[in-house]
Amino acid sequence: MSDSTQNSSLIDSPETKIQALQDQATRLESPCGEGVMVWHRWEGPSEQHDRPPLVLLHGGFGSWTHWARAIPLLREHVTVIAADSPGLGDSADAPLPHTSSGLAEIISNGLNHILPSAQRFHLTGFSFGGMLGSVVAARQGNRCLSFTAVGASGFGDLHYIVEGIRMPEPEMTDAEINNLHRDNLNVLMFDDPSSADSLAIYIHRTNVNRARVRSRRLSVSSALVDALPLITARIGGIWGELDVTGGGIQKIRARSDMFRSIQSDACFDVISGAGHWVMYEAAEIFSEKLIQQIQTSDASE
Repeated sequence: MSDSTQNSSLIDSPETKIQALQDQATRLESPCGEGVMVWHRWEGPSEQHDRPPLVLLHGGFGSWTHWARAIPLLREHVTVIAADSPGLGDSADAPLPHTSSGLAEIISNGLNHILPSAQRFHLTGFSFGGMLGSVVAARQGNRCLSFTAVGASGFGDLHYIVEGIRMPEPEMTDAEINNLHRDNLNVLMFDDPSSADSLAIYIHRTNVNRARVRSRRLSVSSALVDALPLITARIGGIWGELDVTGGGIQKIRARSDMFRSIQSDACFDVISGAGHWVMYEAAEIFSEKLIQQIQTSDASE
């Protein structure tokens, strides 16, 4: 391999891409247990700097990198703040026991810490982050302008537990571990196997290795269902049509009906051909739908 080819390979590597995106952000910190909760802020267009930012909460066994493909698209319209939730990514461990209420309290207090007291915001949460986000939105009251759940958990019996996820064995080679994570992505996160590319595998493997909160038990609770009626913000949802955690299109529609029973005009978008990690597998259409939901909320103010 020539030096130029090797350098090009390094520039295009998943690790370099994630680092480059992170380098474009400002790191923020708020208290978390005995350490700090880490947030990253990407400024949007200059004419939007005085507008409410969009706060993103990632899924279980994840970090801000769950949003890596969507952030460059979203920041064309709005300032984006992506968290590493307590006990995940670069954030410190959360105090035990881990509960939806306890984790959401750290996140909510963190928002109070990193944002000016009068600053309003939009909130979007993916999967486990959608469940936590619903509790945060309820806690934040009128300060939260909109809450969008993305493939969220916390629906009790509506949430489908996916079996067949495997963990690496000590004797596995690096290539075998990557193949295992590719298989797991195709079982849980994606519909199209081609979506499990080198970047997705890198993000997933890195996040799983750092996860210290076991979210599965919390995901099957009814925390989101309980929080939704308490949210004063506009509520909405975005699901991949083929999200395996959704339990099929009928159960996804049942979620839509639930949202609209609380707010009759709630936005709820189902993206065709996409699985659970919808903002990675269908980044462009996802980002378009999310911005539309935010703008709908802004227009009602």
